[in-house]
Amino acid sequence: MVESKYQCRQWLLLAYQSLGVAFGDLMISPLYVYKSTFSGRLIDYQTQDVIFGAFSLIFWTFTILSLFRHLVFMLNADDNGEGGIFALYALLCRHAKFSLLPNHQAADEELSMYHGPGYSNRNQHSSILKKFVEKHKKSKTALLLLVLFGTCFAICVGILTPAMSVHSSIEGLKIQLNDTHHGLVVVIACVVLVGLFVLQHHGTYRVAFMFSPIVILWSLSIAVIGVYNIIKWNPSVYRALSPYYIYKFFRDTGRDGWISLGGVLLCVTGTEAMFASLGRFKATSIRLAFCCVMYPCLVLQYMGQTAFLSKNFSEASRSFYASIPDPFFWPVLLVATLAAIVASQSVISTTFSVVKECYAFGCFPRVKIVQKPRWFHGQIFIREINWVLMILSLAVTVGFQDINHIGNAYGLACMAEIFVTTCLISLVVHLVWHQNLMLSLLFLIFFGSVEIIFLSSSCMEIPYGGWIPVLLTTIFMAIMFVWHYGSRKKYSYDLHNKVPLRWILTLGPSLGIIRVPGIGLIYTELASGIPSTFTNFLTDLPAFYQVVVFVCVKTVPLPYVPLEERYLIGRIGPKSFRIYRCIVRNGYKDVQKSEDDFENDIVMSIAEFIQLEAEGSGNMEGSVDGRLAVVRTSEKFGKRLEISESDRSGEGSSSLDPVMLSGSKSATLLYLQSTYEQESPNVGLRRRFIFKLPDAKYRDPNVKEELMELVEAKHAGVAYVIGHSHVKAKWTAPYLKRFVIDVLYSFLRKNCRATAVVLNIPHICLIEVGMNYYL
Repeated sequence: MVESKYQCRQWLLLAYQSLGVAFGDLMISPLYVYKSTFSGRLIDYQTQDVIFGAFSLIFWTFTILSLFRHLVFMLNADDNGEGGIFALYALLCRHAKFSLLPNHQAADEELSMYHGPGYSNRNQHSSILKKFVEKHKKSKTALLLLVLFGTCFAICVGILTPAMSVHSSIEGLKIQLNDTHHGLVVVIACVVLVGLFVLQHHGTYRVAFMFSPIVILWSLSIAVIGVYNIIKWNPSVYRALSPYYIYKFFRDTGRDGWISLGGVLLCVTGTEAMFASLGRFKATSIRLAFCCVMYPCLVLQYMGQTAFLSKNFSEASRSFYASIPDPFFWPVLLVATLAAIVASQSVISTTFSVVKECYAFGCFPRVKIVQKPRWFHGQIFIREINWVLMILSLAVTVGFQDINHIGNAYGLACMAEIFVTTCLISLVVHLVWHQNLMLSLLFLIFFGSVEIIFLSSSCMEIPYGGWIPVLLTTIFMAIMFVWHYGSRKKYSYDLHNKVPLRWILTLGPSLGIIRVPGIGLIYTELASGIPSTFTNFLTDLPAFYQVVVFVCVKTVPLPYVPLEERYLIGRIGPKSFRIYRCIVRNGYKDVQKSEDDFENDIVMSIAEFIQLEAEGSGNMEGSVDGRLAVVRTSEKFGKRLEISESDRSGEGSSSLDPVMLSGSKSATLLYLQSTYEQESPNVGLRRRFIFKLPDAKYRDPNVKEELMELVEAKHAGVAYVIGHSHVKAKWTAPYLKRFVIDVLYSFLRKNCRATAVVLNIPHICLIEVGMNYYL
């Protein structure tokens, strides 16, 4: 009983919080739905049946696509609690071999979150569709292109939502101030937009507590206004709930009514934002908030506007603000502006997450992802994307200066994204839920046919603003596909030119070079073999660190990978070589942690691996490349080495214990490092950690010796080795491939973030090795 009460309280709390995050975009739609619906030739049909028919269309569209489709199907198609287009794609990739991600390993399928409860190899679903897609690589590429297509429209929604919502909310000034110039409304909207995007870097945790009260106040306001208009203007408006009025609407309006569907579909904008926000809230809480607050308030508001328009049809272009009683106009205008800002903030955050997921799957150029400890779970910031969104949103606002044209673009982008989601969910119904293929097709036909009707109407508005999402989607698709194509070709080159293990074995423990104190972390995309980066380094400078770790950071089709399962540790060659492999498995929503924690995790994981290897395999001298272990699941993890943070009484490296650095660096190098850290305060503020072996007895003295060398190497310093690649297409390649690689892909590589920045590698510890790629 106590647990059920606690669970109910949690649901209510999450439902309250979700109002300020998941529903802002949906709640702001009454500002522009009727204005956009009656913006064309539909204005010539001034009859009550047409107005009632328009409301009936809005009501049933909202009920079918937002209530029924979203609550019954979409919220159940989650990926370990996460929603969105890439969540559906990851879900499909885990239940069938659809993924084009490199470095897939059988060990990835042993992750605790990889398969759902009750999974068994015996009950794997056998499907003709599954076998066909797995057999044909072009089918996998087509599925990825469909996902990227929907993702590009989702980014377009992130551009158009702030312009649409903020502009439409401030446009109410022209109702009370008749002499207000339209240019003033555009200027005010631009000022609000600039302020909104500028504040993104600081996060919203300071003001987020206001989001839910603002949306609740807005919801109650529009519901009360709706009830007031129903009572005052036309109490019989409830009759328009009958679908019969839809028939009368198309009978009277014909083709003009079909074209007006581009305005009707704006009532479901924000539905995909609800699905994308699923990871921050439980499905039950979203259902509770939608059914108890969102749905009734919006229906009452649309009914109220219908009742008002049935007696004041000339006010169709400004129906929302014109229907507000005069004493409440200014408070409602203020709340509407605040609600528009909340809606825009939510969509902008969702766009950051979409870009991050796209980058994780290798379909977007490198960007710097910021996540601060004080921010909410899942909240991230991408500086480059923020400025791109701001510039494009301002360009749309200033360029069009017309809500109807922005609405045409907005509706097309939203409906295209909804249609892609429907296609993916139909695949989930068949391949993940193991339902009959016919049931999956019925789902696609029922919802897809409705969405295609609306989408066809939106396409008629392409010359009148709808070309914006088409153009932006074409550009984004080109960027994503070129980056994905170039990255896969580069990975294939690395895979083909990797060095076999026997080359290392023939060199002996010293590798034929001078081994100096320290740990060398060599970043590579390969999960097996020796990257050519390492051999190029030894050729140019025949010296390397006493401990070598090949680090492969890869993405698995999971939203998050538990920390205890993230690291796979193995050994390359005999123990005397001191060469290890570390595979870091991240989910598509995981964010790269700081370099200090990363270094410590690797050292602790290698120490655990050394102990587990000795306990499990006795005195075995070596192991083949590819034998990896998940070491953090051990009960003794973290106890193999003692770690403490050093006392930073001085500046830079002067605060380090002299014992740590004795014999590892010359006086000149120490002086240069101290000078660099004093000139770069951010580097000097790095935390310093001290490792030491606990007072314990070791059965094998070689284990203690290896652990001691690891500790001494960590104290000597950690260097990061990455490849600085120059990519060119072969002269024998076709012209199109040379254009894509030499021009487009090279341009993206030169103008995106460097690998070291994305991986949070400090500049003083970075070593770049030149590499030429001929694809």
